[in-house]
Amino acid sequence: MAIRVLIVDDSRFICNRIQEILEEEPDFKVVGIASNGKQAILMTAQLKPDVITMDVEMPVMDGISAVKKIMAHCPTAILMFSATTHAGAQATLEALNAGAIDFLPKQLDKIDGDREMAKRLLRRRVRIVALQAKRVRFNPHINSLKTRGIDQLKEPSISKKVPNEFSTPVHHLSNTKIDLLVIVASTGGPVAIQKVLTRIPASCSFPILIVQHMPHNFTKSFADRLNQLCSVKVKEATNGDVLTAGEVLIGPGGMQMEVSGIARVKTISIREKQSGEIYSPCADITLTSIAKVFSSNVLTVVLTGMGADGKEGVNKLKQKGFSIWAQDEASCTIYGMPKAIVDANLADRIYSLDEIANEFEKLR
Repeated sequence: MAIRVLIVDDSRFICNRIQEILEEEPDFKVVGIASNGKQAILMTAQLKPDVITMDVEMPVMDGISAVKKIMAHCPTAILMFSATTHAGAQATLEALNAGAIDFLPKQLDKIDGDREMAKRLLRRRVRIVALQAKRVRFNPHINSLKTRGIDQLKEPSISKKVPNEFSTPVHHLSNTKIDLLVIVASTGGPVAIQKVLTRIPASCSFPILIVQHMPHNFTKSFADRLNQLCSVKVKEATNGDVLTAGEVLIGPGGMQMEVSGIARVKTISIREKQSGEIYSPCADITLTSIAKVFSSNVLTVVLTGMGADGKEGVNKLKQKGFSIWAQDEASCTIYGMPKAIVDANLADRIYSLDEIANEFEKLR
């Protein structure tokens, strides 16, 4: 069956282009077009689409307000389109927090220019959101996604210790001895990271690095938002930053973040994305650099996200005996990155997002 899409944008031209791009392939069917958030709410209830593509800035009712009302009354999978400005990034983060699954920067030049890569990206992201909608049910009371299926008839999720094939013993972390915490994520990551990071106490005695797949400009807004919500200091990483206890550094969008240094002083190097590098920031690049300069007490947590970025870097960390946690399938928005870790027997623990948050609260 075709993926049924509702397009929401106040520009009829943009709506028509999105429809043309999607319906170039037979597995998409645009069932409606709305020009503002108020119309989107009514049409969602009437048409019950599989996916909504939602603009942020619209007359009558904006996209964020529409997302909140849709998730409260007729929960549906939503892909946001947002401007790449600072204000657009802030609005997108609010929409994700309200229940949207994913977002794409609203790069009208690419859509209008009929670039094949942009067209494939749009269709791919809508498909991913649609597939996610089929494996989840929406809870309007908490505006979040929970897995639905036969596996939910089993016992409630509990943390699991996973054996691995490496002979190197794991350096068991105590609540008082962590030299570095690293969190990596992609789709669904902003909401998941916010949930777990806000539980880390201000008294934590270790630095924290975050690699979240995001475009340029978005990571600065993400860092500012987290800094307002968290007990620890959060900022977008810059070249030359020193890893400092109680401070969170987020890899800047469109760039690569690496760790270097000797003895106790570790610094951040930020460089341009090179040809052939798919992700920027890339978890594999950051984690590989960490494996080179740290000798013990590194905890890496792989959260929700599509693809397998992080697997190569985690493998190198694992061979040094570092601890690896993976988010479980039931609590992931997209079970891709954690699945790659689990399937390769690299995870020491598999935790739900709530369990990760609870564990983080104990860290000092």
